[in-house]
Amino acid sequence: MLFRELVTQSRSCRRFDATFPVTEDEVRNLVELACYVPSAKNLQPLKFILVCDPPAVSALFPLLSWAGYLSDWSGPEEDERPRAFIIMLGDQRISQDFACDSGIAAQTILLGATASGLGGCIVASLDRAKIRELFNIPESFSILMVIALGKPAETIVIDQMEADASVRYFRDAHGIHHVPKRVLEELLVKFH
Repeated sequence: MLFRELVTQSRSCRRFDATFPVTEDEVRNLVELACYVPSAKNLQPLKFILVCDPPAVSALFPLLSWAGYLSDWSGPEEDERPRAFIIMLGDQRISQDFACDSGIAAQTILLGATASGLGGCIVASLDRAKIRELFNIPESFSILMVIALGKPAETIVIDQMEADASVRYFRDAHGIHHVPKRVLEELLVKFH
């Protein structure tokens, strides 16, 4: 797969085939990609909890909020839920700033998932207090995000946005998930 195809096919997937297994080795391989990505000052402050055991996956699921723009959808049904999660943490003993590192690592993990036939979604709307308690996470670690993983079970398309159009993603009458994206000409600026 060409890199451009990989990037354009890597979408936030929110509905998965719950019958398709995702192994701990597959999730470990995705997290290993984060070992090789750039890190601010090369501090490498990110840590990860693999959540692959079905009872732990089930316990974590209700602590996540899904798709804020889809107000009439409360999240994946039982047969559409992710099969694994990665909890991304920031080790405050190493750094207090994780923004650049977390974005690079999350995108790399999602690209790796797409390349291996999986899909994923970065979830940042979390019940952090309950996640901290559930996984016994010390206070010295910031809970940055959770990455949901599984075999995609939805069609996601990119729509080129018209100028001043809404950025809100939506599902059409056929259940196809549409994601508006700004065109290149709108991203390029020149100041004189």
